[in-house]
Amino acid sequence: MVVHMCNLTPVSLTVGANRIVPTISIPYPLGDPATPKEEQWKLRLHRVGVAIDAMHTDITEQTVFKVRI
Repeated sequence: MVVHMCNLTPVSLTVGANRIVPTISIPYPLGDPATPKEEQWKLRLHRVGVAIDAMHTDITEQTVFKVRI
C-alpha cells in the first residue's frame, strides 16, 4: 500500500495514484522554512498523520485526502 504525498495532485491523479496527500511545495513538501520551527513541526506532523490515516482507509477509487492549510 502506498500514499503519494505531493503538491501537484493533478499529476498524481493522471498517473493513477490511489491515495494522495497534498503537500506544501516542491522544494519543501513537508515544511516551510520561512516559518518558525514549531510551525514547521506542526505542518509535518499533520501531513504525515493524514498519510498514515490514508493508509488505513479503505477506498474504491482515487482519493485526495484533505489537509488543513
